[in-house]
Amino acid sequence: MLDAGGGTGRVSSQLRHLVGQLVVGDFSRRMLRQAQLKGNLRPVQMYVEVLPFPNASFERILVVDALHHFRDQRAAIRELLRVLKPGGRLVIEEQDINRFPIKIVALVERLIFMGSHFHSADEIAEMIRAHGLPAHILGDGHFLVWVVVDK
Repeated sequence: MLDAGGGTGRVSSQLRHLVGQLVVGDFSRRMLRQAQLKGNLRPVQMYVEVLPFPNASFERILVVDALHHFRDQRAAIRELLRVLKPGGRLVIEEQDINRFPIKIVALVERLIFMGSHFHSADEIAEMIRAHGLPAHILGDGHFLVWVVVDK
């Protein structure tokens, strides 16, 4: 499994017992050092837009609350789909930009120059569908959405 933009591995380390090898990829070396302390995972410093893995490397890919931080979301999705094995699953969790409190979060991140760019779940799904794959949208009815693709 690849946890793309996984930072400290906070989420994926909880799933470790369900997968074989777990790779946590992030650009931040400081966060990856914290991830390494969790043990039994492989931290890799990387940009998601140019993944350092061969085609069809991962059965599962997780992107939790990170897509809006990637410099080029379209390139990131292209790369995530490239390294996803046939029969594999990609799950992208994002905050629902259609909710007013999340619009405030997006504005604050923009004002403090975080470089964030939030997309709606529909826009994310369309980026995936542009590669000929179906994308399904799920939501918690509050502030989170998941875009799921089975390759």
